[in-house]
Amino acid sequence: MLRWIRNTTAGFVGAIALNAIHEIIRKNVKNAPQINLLGAEAVNKTLSMAGAHPIQHPNDLYKITLETDIIANTAYYSIIGGKGKYIWPKAIIMGLSAGIGALKMPEPLGLDDTPVTHTNTTKALTVGYYLFGALVTAAMLKTILKP
Repeated sequence: MLRWIRNTTAGFVGAIALNAIHEIIRKNVKNAPQINLLGAEAVNKTLSMAGAHPIQHPNDLYKITLETDIIANTAYYSIIGGKGKYIWPKAIIMGLSAGIGALKMPEPLGLDDTPVTHTNTTKALTVGYYLFGALVTAAMLKTILKP
């Protein structure tokens, strides 16, 4: 299998895992991160900056936010595979970096960070989600998608 296909496939599985765990916990745990709200705000802010109208309908906004999140996280997680070296350390570093970035970047970008920083539990889960997605990506690279 071509390396870029293997890496992108593994990144996609990691991105799906991240979103799945987020949705399950968001709907069932008090103080769970609401990464979807942060993403929706980012989508509408980007559209406004580009001169387009923000998306008003909640279901449409949710769908486009989820799609853009999966695309972005697939691209990000696919880097873990690279040339196949140091997959586990890269996954840990990239997962933690993405999670910490999700906590630290909203405010400088002019976004409301409350959905991911509301409580210490919210913060820990946010970082954990991104780490989980990265580890799933690494597991895919190491086991299922062996070169």
